[in-house]
Amino acid sequence: MNKKRWAGAAAVLAVGIGAYVLFGMHRQANAPTIAAFDPLGATYTIDGQPVALANGRSQVPAAPGSATQVTTVVFGQPAVGDLNGDGRADAAVILQQDSGGSGTFYYAAVAINTAAGARGSNAILLGDRIAPQNISIQNGRVVVNYAERNPGEPMTTPPSLGVTKYLIYQNSALVEASSSGQ
Repeated sequence: MNKKRWAGAAAVLAVGIGAYVLFGMHRQANAPTIAAFDPLGATYTIDGQPVALANGRSQVPAAPGSATQVTTVVFGQPAVGDLNGDGRADAAVILQQDSGGSGTFYYAAVAINTAAGARGSNAILLGDRIAPQNISIQNGRVVVNYAERNPGEPMTTPPSLGVTKYLIYQNSALVEASSSGQ
């Protein structure tokens, strides 16, 4: 009699575990998928051209069949903060692009945190061969600090003029703003 009770309890337990596993798998299979937010893997738009990053880097031929490469990298670390008021942490980045010539161009861009992952914005040109200092998100605005050359100075002169540029994300685009936030 005691063996029958143990066998019955084991059967009930097995059915319970099976139901739990099946229910858990069903619930997991129907759960919405949210992509990981990775600003180093977003696609940004530079001068009208999409630039898809992988691990913060892109390298593509300058033209079909060309040995010259256009290299784009994230300069420094992304800044994190909410840019569109949805409560999710977005990111601001400085992009450095070398197209194989004498220039090294720097841009600011943002990655918006969506359910599909990081959606990169258009990039705003900061300058050629500038000296980026930092990027941050303050009160929903992107603030970029860098040094550039004084007007009329040759490109051989090291950047020494401090500049702060303010950007906002509005209507699905990154745009320049005044220091007062307008």
